Amino acid sequence: MNENLVVFAHGKESGPWGIKITHLAKTAERRGFAVISPDYRHTQDPQERIAQLVALQPQARRLVLVGSSMGGYVSAMACEALRPQGLFLMAPAVYFPFPGWDGEPRGIPKPSCVVHGWHDSIVPLAQAQRFAQTHSANLHILDSDHALNDQLEMLDLLLDRLLRDVLAS
Repeated sequence: MNENLVVFAHGKESGPWGIKITHLAKTAERRGFAVISPDYRHTQDPQERIAQLVALQPQARRLVLVGSSMGGYVSAMACEALRPQGLFLMAPAVYFPFPGWDGEPRGIPKPSCVVHGWHDSIVPLAQAQRFAQTHSANLHILDSDHALNDQLEMLDLLLDRLLRDVLAS
């Protein structure tokens, strides 16, 4: 079992080592976390992706789940089963009124952080606000779009802060 582990979950249209994950993996490693990023591209079904993450059974003294878009939904929904010590979500695709996408995440850890772009045309900002308010998560709204790729430095700072808080707890 790892002492510290970050598990990334990529979005619907990306892959396990996209721009954000590759950048943020370095942040996690600098803080002493091992990193894994499963490949979910074989399915577009969020429930199958959640089942894949839970079946992976990542274990660590300090487990942090990180997800982007659909991966944000997957990470949030896996919290009840995996009981992470931290959660970092970027433009999470939560609260869509479609079967398989409409679950209420449970077991959300403290600390949790949600980052969303003002100009996100895929996931409405109100959904990120609802999640943050419901789960008392920190919410950061940036001058960006859904991908948040133009905000890598800020994402780095915010993830680093969350990991520092996890290590201190």
